Amino acid sequence: MDKEKQKVVNKQTGKQITENIWQGTDGVYRWAYEYDMLRNPGIMFTVWKVLGISFGIVFLFITVLDLFEGFTLEKLQGTGKLFLILAAVFLVISILAYLIVAWMYGWKYQVLFEMDEEQVIHRQLPKQYKRAEAVGWVTFFAGLMTGNAAMAGLGLHNASNNTSTSVFGAVKTVKIRPRLHTIHVNQLLEKNQVYAEDADFEFVKNYILEHCTGAKIR
Repeated sequence: MDKEKQKVVNKQTGKQITENIWQGTDGVYRWAYEYDMLRNPGIMFTVWKVLGISFGIVFLFITVLDLFEGFTLEKLQGTGKLFLILAAVFLVISILAYLIVAWMYGWKYQVLFEMDEEQVIHRQLPKQYKRAEAVGWVTFFAGLMTGNAAMAGLGLHNASNNTSTSVFGAVKTVKIRPRLHTIHVNQLLEKNQVYAEDADFEFVKNYILEHCTGAKIR
């Protein structure tokens, strides 16, 4: 194929970077990911972490109050037992809730990602979406023509249930978990999880690390 024909193809379809990642004519990298909610319980682990931190803060607060009211070992043991019971109850409830939500989503979590020089956006798709439809969005956006950008952007926005955005300059920590296909990209008040298949993981990881220059890597 000569150079002129190659330019036309690139303008119409964007550029394929890895097996599942496309760079659109607007320079944005996009890919779809289908998250198996049973085989990859990363979301549940995140919920447990948040609950654990919350329990710890409340436990510390009550212990400090006990110090002012007259601290005794019996009080500490009583408070500890109470929190262990509550933690066990919440653990069971969280597992049941996770299984119910997973069942409602058909055991799959459909996500679209957009990544550029400034940020990475995690877009949750409605439960009725299939992986093929999500991939269709990716290839459609990869071939965006400038005049259709606003209309296409509105379509993607309307197709999304939820979004989480991580601005690279504000990211504090990056945690890489290749076995779970997950990269945690966390700001002070915004926790985000970026997913990628094995074939795409190295590219996504390296791109994020190159752009999160002020973050701690774990």
